[in-house]
Amino acid sequence: MILEILGGLVAFGGLGLAMSARVIKQFEQGLVFRFGKLQQGVRGPGLTMLIPGVDQLRKVNLQIVTLPVPAQDGITRDNVTVRVDAVVYFKVQDPAKAVVNVEDYRFAMLQVAQTSLRSIIGKSELDDLLSNREHLNQGLELMIDTPALAWGIDIDRVEIKDVALPESMKRSMSRQAEAERERRARVITADGELQASKKLSEAAGTMEQTPAALQLRLLQTIVEVAAEKNSTLVLPFPVELLRFLERNTLTDQPAGKPAETPAETPAVAPADKAADKAVEARADKAVDAPADKPAGELPRGDAEKSAVREGDSTA
Repeated sequence: MILEILGGLVAFGGLGLAMSARVIKQFEQGLVFRFGKLQQGVRGPGLTMLIPGVDQLRKVNLQIVTLPVPAQDGITRDNVTVRVDAVVYFKVQDPAKAVVNVEDYRFAMLQVAQTSLRSIIGKSELDDLLSNREHLNQGLELMIDTPALAWGIDIDRVEIKDVALPESMKRSMSRQAEAERERRARVITADGELQASKKLSEAAGTMEQTPAALQLRLLQTIVEVAAEKNSTLVLPFPVELLRFLERNTLTDQPAGKPAETPAETPAVAPADKAADKAVEARADKAVDAPADKPAGELPRGDAEKSAVREGDSTA
């Protein structure tokens, strides 16, 4: 009987020990509420004991939490509609404040992050959202960190993930970028032409002082053209050589003797009109001739006229 009572007490003690023992992980801390009142101090990692039915343990994760912020629609300061999403990295610094001061610190951080993101969109311009994100990240972190301090939460960092633009704005920006690249290309081309013109001017001055350099340059150009597999070779003829030959020709002519001009060729009168007149005269004479001609034979005037025309066409 006594052994049974002792056995029951041991079993009851073991059950109570099992119900009072709790294990806290390395990345957690525990808060003990005794009759609903928060006890001083926090329980560290390891095995901790509670009073069954009296104490209640609340574990708080101290790891860094990654909180994605849904995309928020907003209008920038320069009246451009954008859609921006972000991500917040935070961790619990004071477990007591995170449990007591706010009901659900994760949901509270999400709402603060959304409102702060919409606020930072309205205060910024489109160029800042696209190119100056570091400054915007710092401003957004400061806006979220202000209420989070009262909840015992430390903001590690805040990052703007993506900025979605309307299709019309994308097309406008692409046209602007294309125009800017074209402008740069034209400026570079014009700069190259300017430098080339200066070099050509210097080369022309050098060739003017040394005429033989022009002939050497001509021969070099011919060699470069002939190096290719071409079937036709264009050989330029210097105009200076033509002028030199012209001056020598004028110098060789005797003084006072005018230059010979080709004799004028007398104009040759057309023979068609004379032949037509002769044929008409013969036809008039043949009108009075006897009409007893064999069948199929043409009159003499018509025969002569046709003969003259055939001769003219043959000539």
